[in-house]
This record gives sequence, C-alpha cells and structure tokens, in this order.
Amino acid sequence: MFAKIATFTREVKTELQKATWPWDPKEKAFGAKYKELIDSTVVVIIAMILLSAFVAIADFALLGINKLLFS
Repeated sequence: MFAKIATFTREVKTELQKATWPWDPKEKAFGAKYKELIDSTVVVIIAMILLSAFVAIADFALLGINKLLFS
C-alpha cells in the first residue's frame, strides 16, 4: 500500500515539474511576477459574468415562451 502511495507521489511531482506556471519564480517584483495570473483571472471572471447573463436571459425568454404556450 505504501509503495503505491510513494509511486503516486513521485508521479505527481514529475507531472507538476512538466507544468507551465504563469510566473517566473526568479522574478522579484510582485506585480511582474503575477501579472499573467491576474490577467487570466480577470478574463475568467468576465467570461463567467457574460455566460451567467446569457443563461439568465435565455432562462427568462424560455420561461416567457413556456407561459405563452401553456397558459
């Protein structure tokens, strides 16, 4: 059992070393270090807001159509 855990841990470490991180650990400045990460986060938040607005509008439109058809 412990051999499987050790193998899993080694494999996870190997895969994380292959990953591309959104900052350079050698940079010292906070703003420069996390600029790409912050920019990506802002893009994701904006995309979530737009998608939720689209789903809400579609939901209200379909609700209205449903009321027209079945009332």
